[in-house]
Amino acid sequence: MARFSSFRDFDWVLLGFVSLLSLVSVLEIRSATAMTKFHGFDHKQVGFLVIGLVLMFLMSLVDYHWLVEISRTAYAVSFVALLAVLVVGTKHLGARRWIKFPGGIHFQPSEWVKLVLIVTLAQYFWGLAGRELTWRDIGKAFAIVCVPMAMVLKQPDLGTSLTYLPVLIVGLFLGGIRFKQAAILIVGFLALGTVAWSSGKLLKPYQKARLTSFINPADDPKGSGYQLIQSKIAVGSGGIWGKGANKGTQTQGDFLPIPYTDFIFAALCEEHGFIGALGVLLLYFFILMRLIQNAQTAKDVPGTFIIMGIVAVIVFQIAVNIGMVLGLMPVTGIPLPLLSYGGSSVLFTFLSLGIVMNIRMRRFVN
Repeated sequence: MARFSSFRDFDWVLLGFVSLLSLVSVLEIRSATAMTKFHGFDHKQVGFLVIGLVLMFLMSLVDYHWLVEISRTAYAVSFVALLAVLVVGTKHLGARRWIKFPGGIHFQPSEWVKLVLIVTLAQYFWGLAGRELTWRDIGKAFAIVCVPMAMVLKQPDLGTSLTYLPVLIVGLFLGGIRFKQAAILIVGFLALGTVAWSSGKLLKPYQKARLTSFINPADDPKGSGYQLIQSKIAVGSGGIWGKGANKGTQTQGDFLPIPYTDFIFAALCEEHGFIGALGVLLLYFFILMRLIQNAQTAKDVPGTFIIMGIVAVIVFQIAVNIGMVLGLMPVTGIPLPLLSYGGSSVLFTFLSLGIVMNIRMRRFVN
């Protein structure tokens, strides 16, 4: 009876919006890869989504308080996994990001670390509830996030490492950081960023080129600016209604790079125009509003922290990916949640939604 009552409180509206966006993802991946060597990736995406749905329902049955209790152990395991990537990880296109298992299975720990960090910071700030944050408290929070962030940056994977920052920012905000402390941190980071950029030791040359090419991609139209130029052409050529499925010249002509992952929003804009893009953005808006509503109705501090951490990561990924596609932000390789092709991203999102569902279903459980 208790389980039936719990699933009665399952957020079916949120699942409906997520399912609709997932359907758009499959259809757009199918269209974007119809004339390319990646044809058939839509079938793989369906497989990822089915596995994700199963994991979401299973995760919704796991008491999130237990996840909070084992967060330190999970953090230690994540640290070992990231260390293993650096030592024995599989290298592809100059990056060492995966651990290869028998059977051709590739595991990317950096995606799962986001979820571990969200729960770990929820546990950390829960223990600090009721008192003002000291600089020592802030330093510990930074250490929790920056250690794995530095390890992921070493792989190198700038995009994924940047997704850890929103978790820290939301944690500090909800944890009660004072305005003066926040101002000092911002000034300090600006100064540190300037020194790091000038020294040339933190970022590799190609990463610097990506971070600056969006300002004027025409300076290197066949190199660092190529992706942004082709993306903006695809978005602009779609107009109001788009050219139609399988009719995008940039997408089908293989001018738009990786249209099924990083630049899937550009492919969507070319084929379905402003109306299609607006529809997807509205779906994201409804999903985020449901998530925030669930955070507001959570029964305790950890529940609120976890959901808002998930919201922060999703918002960051949406803003950076779409900003990149429109030429407003650097190319960082961050996928668009629930739309881009990719097993790790899909499974992370659905596992996160499973925790959200669990928090919602336990609102009235003593």
